[in-house]
Amino acid sequence: MTATSIADATRATVQEFLACRLAGDTERLTALFADEVDWLLADNPGVPWIRPRSTAAECAAQAAEMGEYVIPEASGATADTLLVDGTDAVIFGRLWGTVRDTGKSFEGPFALRLTAEDGRITRHHLYENSLSIAEACAR
Repeated sequence: MTATSIADATRATVQEFLACRLAGDTERLTALFADEVDWLLADNPGVPWIRPRSTAAECAAQAAEMGEYVIPEASGATADTLLVDGTDAVIFGRLWGTVRDTGKSFEGPFALRLTAEDGRITRHHLYENSLSIAEACAR
């Protein structure tokens, strides 16, 4: 494959990932994640949906688990920029939400680094405003 076709394949996988997340389609997300995923999200013990993950099913379930704790109508994200280089992609944007149990809100920028190989996501590293999220979860 050429560098351009690899980048195109990565972009297509990332766009499928975003569509699945937006649709809340855990089954399609599970199929999209590799069997083992290099998952990184800052350890945040006060936030119930943030925990270590490594299997496709665990990674795909993160969005649904977050939905149990965050009010869907008061939550969202925007993706402002998508950069692709070979098998790597980075999405920059903003996210926000309101925690159901506390009524407190969080918001801030994020960067999501994904690696896509053979049409499956092998790396998912999310960098976000974890302090704001922890404060919104605190009683």
